[in-house]
Amino acid sequence: MPIRFAPLRLPLRRRLQTAAVLQWVFSFLAMAQCCLALFLLALLGELWLPALLYAAWLYLDRETPSRGGRRSTWVRNWAVWRHFRDYFPITLVKTAPLDPSRNYLFGFHPHGVLVAGAFGNFCTEATGFGELFPGLTPSLLMLPFWFRLPLFRDYIMSGGLVSSDKASVSYLLGQEGGGQVAVIAVGGPPESLDARPGALTLQILGRKGFIKAALQHGAALVPVFSFGENELFHQVPNPRGSLVRAAQERLQKLVGLALPLFHARGVFQYSFGLLPFRSPIHTVVGAPIPVPRTPVPSREAVDRLHATYLERLIALFEENKTKYGVPPEKHLNLI
Repeated sequence: MPIRFAPLRLPLRRRLQTAAVLQWVFSFLAMAQCCLALFLLALLGELWLPALLYAAWLYLDRETPSRGGRRSTWVRNWAVWRHFRDYFPITLVKTAPLDPSRNYLFGFHPHGVLVAGAFGNFCTEATGFGELFPGLTPSLLMLPFWFRLPLFRDYIMSGGLVSSDKASVSYLLGQEGGGQVAVIAVGGPPESLDARPGALTLQILGRKGFIKAALQHGAALVPVFSFGENELFHQVPNPRGSLVRAAQERLQKLVGLALPLFHARGVFQYSFGLLPFRSPIHTVVGAPIPVPRTPVPSREAVDRLHATYLERLIALFEENKTKYGVPPEKHLNLI
């Protein structure tokens, strides 16, 4: 297949958009490893004392990712995120008002390969979350593993990422006075293995932990569907039962991380590479589902609320799909 090279002359804004997305992909794929290497080099070199002091501070600060993190308004408003938004572009769509005196649990679907929509909408102010939902503070949940890595943990917390462990969710949803939004990609890393253009498979039927957490704290549930999330990358074929899929699922069970073998375009050509395609993302935030506070919810209560959530999620998708490029004959596949 011939390589499609990018034009030599492109507007500066498009080059800035590509650079912004390049650094974002780097932060997902290699920044953690680079941060760990820098820390070890400092610890083993002449900067051993500052590195040792930082290590001691890390121990003292170990609970912060589970206690709301440490966000930076300055980082969330970096100009680079506006270029990142415009690359796709990403749009945040509000369908109903949210009372800032309440706490909310946003269920984000689908996970996609690198959750671009969740990051752009909830870890930056580029799409105007603060203006659309005044009084609310979003926190995107991420696997606890990443918060054990020096330097990298501080960078991701600055955008509003927090640990996805139970203590973290309880801390956010248990805040008196409301105003907290815990955002969880319900399908998790396993769902990323099905993320490819045209895919509408959501791993949700057996996932009820977020439902139980909402009941325990009386936090309203809000379904969120990000149209275009799966259109950003192709994947190496990995049908269920294949050797590739078996290896991916084994790795996920061992270390908790999925490894989608994705590809899309490059920096200077459009035929292959790890940059996402320029495909629009429309993240639609649904209406809240009132949840009664039930400190010890029964299995029946969890199942009922889970069924209601699925109904609202399907309705949100069906009401909006034709607006955002999904053919009317296409429907969600819940597994």
